[in-house]
Amino acid sequence: MQTNLSESAKRLPRGEEAESILRSCVHCGFCTATCPTYQLLGDELDGPRGRIYLIKQVLEGAPVTASTQLHLDRCLTCRNCETTCPSGVKYHDLLDIGRAVVEQQVPRPLGQRLLRHGLRAVVPRPALFKALTRTGQALRPVLPANLKSKLPAQVTPPGERPAPRHARRILLLEGCVQAALSPNTNAATARLLDRLGISVEPAYEAGCCGAVDYHLNAQEQGLDRARRNIDAWWPAIEAGAEAIVQTASGCGAFVRDYGHLLERDLHYAAKAARVSALSRDLVEVLRDEPVEQLGLCAEQRLAFHCPCTLQHALKLGGQVESLLTRLGFTLTPVPDGHLCCGSAGTYSLTQPTLSRQLRDNRLNALESGKPQVIATANIGCQTHLDGAGRTPVRHWIEIVEAALNQENSHA
Repeated sequence: MQTNLSESAKRLPRGEEAESILRSCVHCGFCTATCPTYQLLGDELDGPRGRIYLIKQVLEGAPVTASTQLHLDRCLTCRNCETTCPSGVKYHDLLDIGRAVVEQQVPRPLGQRLLRHGLRAVVPRPALFKALTRTGQALRPVLPANLKSKLPAQVTPPGERPAPRHARRILLLEGCVQAALSPNTNAATARLLDRLGISVEPAYEAGCCGAVDYHLNAQEQGLDRARRNIDAWWPAIEAGAEAIVQTASGCGAFVRDYGHLLERDLHYAAKAARVSALSRDLVEVLRDEPVEQLGLCAEQRLAFHCPCTLQHALKLGGQVESLLTRLGFTLTPVPDGHLCCGSAGTYSLTQPTLSRQLRDNRLNALESGKPQVIATANIGCQTHLDGAGRTPVRHWIEIVEAALNQENSHA
């Protein structure tokens, strides 16, 4: 695609990157066919190709309007288009660049500003988020339905984590909202890894991965969180930790991008590249371990919702399903498994109508094979899908551990 960036766009820190991405797009339209928002709205500007044109116009100096901002806001950043694209267009990077420019030029209405600032003030702070979640649970009977659906119907206590005792050690990203909404996920991970001879090294100084700030267009604040995490992990990395593991694929996708996002930071570029190289989704660790020695003989029928961040960003589609099959679970078929559930970080709050439509469509597909439970690999998807109050939704590692404990109790 021919481009003629304005002088101001050329001076952007990522101006050359934006121009390179724009030139790689050949306008073929394959991306449009797999875009969730285009499928719902049928508007070219609510598909990747249309959004690329909008960003091109912005970077070439055309007037920027609230309509431009709306079409970019509606993107889920599911990256399905990147999986489909035959030209390898790095759409999510271009979207980040375009959104940042538009944010500087188009003032948001007061309601949107308050919502976005509120999300950034609460979500990345685990202690505050946990306190508000507990308050919400106590007030649950009187909450409106839209707020009630954001709270987990049932919170499994985390239980104890084993103390580090093995030579093999990994770091585990604790994250921000997962500690409140699904506290047993990381605890179950630590216990299962311990059975396989891998210890979890505590690194509680690390917090939110930075994705919440970054994707709400507070990009520098998001990168500051990335830097703090790198500092928190670095001593353990130097001491020989073999991986930084994420149980939420949304966090994993962002941590995997640290190296790229901080490549121009003289102080952090090398460390960020090292962190990205060590980043692993949980399934990448367990798929290479002798999980059969756990002696699990599961009989549950599961539907697996593969998060967009797992299949499109991390390119790990099918990996969890394969592992669950190895462990004896029966997986029900899921039509259109490549589509987004509508969670997309804070999207369910910033674009609630589209998000609910996508959620209901996804649940219809997931429930079509009559599963007993729906498994997933990302806390955002888990909370969003479970909030509909239909088939229970849990992280796959908790389902594995529960089946293992049941097996042992029958032994």
